[in-house]
Amino acid sequence: MSEIELKRNVIKTGSEKRIILRFILASLVGVFMFFVPVTINGASSIMIDHIVSWVRASVPGVVPYYALLVMVMGAIYPFYTKKWNASLVDICFSILKVVGVVFGVLYCFKVGPAWFFAPDVGPFLYEKLVISVSLLVPIGSAFLALLVGYGLLEFIGTFCRPIMRPLWKTPGRSAIDAVASFVGSYSLALLITNRVYKEGKYTTKEAAIIATGFSTVSATFMIIIAKTLDIMHLWNVYFWTTLVVTFIVTAITVRIPPLSRKPDTYVTEEGFPEPVYKEKMLERAWEDALEVSKSAPSIIKNIAVNLKDGFIMTMGILPSIMSVGLIGIILAKFTPIF
Repeated sequence: MSEIELKRNVIKTGSEKRIILRFILASLVGVFMFFVPVTINGASSIMIDHIVSWVRASVPGVVPYYALLVMVMGAIYPFYTKKWNASLVDICFSILKVVGVVFGVLYCFKVGPAWFFAPDVGPFLYEKLVISVSLLVPIGSAFLALLVGYGLLEFIGTFCRPIMRPLWKTPGRSAIDAVASFVGSYSLALLITNRVYKEGKYTTKEAAIIATGFSTVSATFMIIIAKTLDIMHLWNVYFWTTLVVTFIVTAITVRIPPLSRKPDTYVTEEGFPEPVYKEKMLERAWEDALEVSKSAPSIIKNIAVNLKDGFIMTMGILPSIMSVGLIGIILAKFTPIF
């Protein structure tokens, strides 16, 4: 029995209508939440960003302390798991996380030197970055289950592979990451990459390429930069030039160290490489998607798993943003290095 016939039999053993409906509805909701700009109260952004804005506006007095709590948990986590000294990199980041918490506490309780409270130092790091990411990643992770867990990744990957593999040495399914980064948020794109990598669908090399090459900047953050530099009247030129340059640079960096020397192995014992089809691509993409939809866990269970992963990732990101970001600002603002 051929692989395609086997997949057809697997799909037919379940409720076909339910499988198809779950694939279509979950994918449509996921695409809408991550990729479709919606204008609410004069602000145009993706729905996840609107939800984050609503949460911030609803409990403005709670959010800063919630972010601080997540930072504290993130600084403790490496020591709790006894992985803080697993490597030199782990040691450095564990120290940086503790430093990040210290400055997070100073900012929340308004204690510290005057330079730290300048608008482009502490307030920028904490209000614009730390708080935003503390809400964006966990909320986005809930809807991530719908975007990548019910067949859309496999469906899109079948068609994008002939482009993605030769140019950027990544699977076709990585096109979802690229679009999520530019249209949605780089942090959400990193969340997608991390989830797919842990499932054994990206190798270490592919995940590194995607994280450093595609998940770099988002349209929403580019708008902030454009407004700051007063170049919104050049938005189309600015956006498309950035997009093209990003993908050209990525096509180069994947062919030189360190990315070219990353191991092309899976984090799981047995990976799930993308199948290669040369004919009947639509039919086979559909069958691959339905197979995933059939074997996927319930939406509630999937969301719970994603929320846990998203929260752990948030714990790791927040204190590092505060410390590394502060070091960068100090070097740029108070030294001649930049």
